[in-house]
Amino acid sequence: MSGKGSNSAKLRQYNERFVLQALRQLREGSKSDLARMAHLTPAAVAGIVDGLEKAGFVKQVGKRLGLRGSPSVLYRPNANRLYSIGLKIGRRALQAVLLDFAGEVCASIERDYDFPDPAVVRRAGNAAIAEFSAQVARTEGATLAGLGIAAPYYLGGWSEELELPQGLGALWQEIDLKIFFKTDPGLLVCVENDATAAAHAELALGQGSRFRDFMHISIDSFIGGGLVLGGKVHAGPHGNSAALGPLPVSPSTLSGAAARPARYSSLLHRASAYVLLNHLRACGLSITRVRDLEPLPKEARQPVQDWLDDCAAALAEAIIAITSILDPEAIIIDSILPRALHSDLVAQVQRRFSQAAPIGIVAPQILSGTLGPQASAMGAASLPISALLAPDSSILMLGDEAGGLAGRLS
Repeated sequence: MSGKGSNSAKLRQYNERFVLQALRQLREGSKSDLARMAHLTPAAVAGIVDGLEKAGFVKQVGKRLGLRGSPSVLYRPNANRLYSIGLKIGRRALQAVLLDFAGEVCASIERDYDFPDPAVVRRAGNAAIAEFSAQVARTEGATLAGLGIAAPYYLGGWSEELELPQGLGALWQEIDLKIFFKTDPGLLVCVENDATAAAHAELALGQGSRFRDFMHISIDSFIGGGLVLGGKVHAGPHGNSAALGPLPVSPSTLSGAAARPARYSSLLHRASAYVLLNHLRACGLSITRVRDLEPLPKEARQPVQDWLDDCAAALAEAIIAITSILDPEAIIIDSILPRALHSDLVAQVQRRFSQAAPIGIVAPQILSGTLGPQASAMGAASLPISALLAPDSSILMLGDEAGGLAGRLS
């Protein structure tokens, strides 16, 4: 949330979005709660909430008792009013989620592959879109807001590290993801970098909503990041802000780490999931997917711990650099690791940072992300909803012909 609403009649559509966004952030609230959060008069908010309830975007869920005066009616977003599809095109799998208006995943599909062959990705994505669209069509009063797609900008890059086919990157560079999948005409399609999409998800649906300025670190096949400033994700002029992979850190101490003739390594070569899998393979273990580490095989315990130590040390170095430049309130770390291993990693990063942080920086909170392996897909799914409903001053130029939220989605 940023800025303030306005009580001017000309801005009703903007205020309508502002109040709805406030309710989605609160998850549940009264008209008085929303008036305080949106900096609008109670009378203005009452009219907006009544209109949103009539259009099916919000619903009453009871009353708040125990306070002075009459009990307050509580409202929540109507989860079944609006849905969105999110696809994450990964280097080893395609993930698809159907997100409801309350921000909950109500269906998910995952399709593994050895490498992201465009034909395989298209078939898997089209199947998921068709299945989810049919599910929304069967839900009375529901509308599909759109399709969000999250993918690495260099999907075929670093082929040597992942043993991908040569020329794969060139194939993906020729593909326009906005028209890559089969969708109904007119359906809103949004495309975003996978790590940036994960930051969107944490900001909108996770504990990132507690902060106005934070760095989101996403450990996938390769590490990535997302920068949130002033309550908004900042992608940068080239869409590549917070690309943490190239950040220089000290060389790895892992016995199986590839020798690199340089004084420094890159964060990508120490804090990425592919490094963990390569380390396990160097230790004689045939584990090819991170999810196969849950439950953790006995023979993998020491190699995994070695990687956690090395990864945490690299992340602590990177966080010192990030904090020195940006002064964020928080660093939120999420990953595709099983949750127990992820928690261990975050705890080690916290400890190493507290031991190594130099004088002269204000230590941010270092926290665990809440969305895990589905973060990028959920972030992708949140993009069309945000594009349609988030407060945006450009709506003020539309006049009244858009007809409010109900009119735009009818």
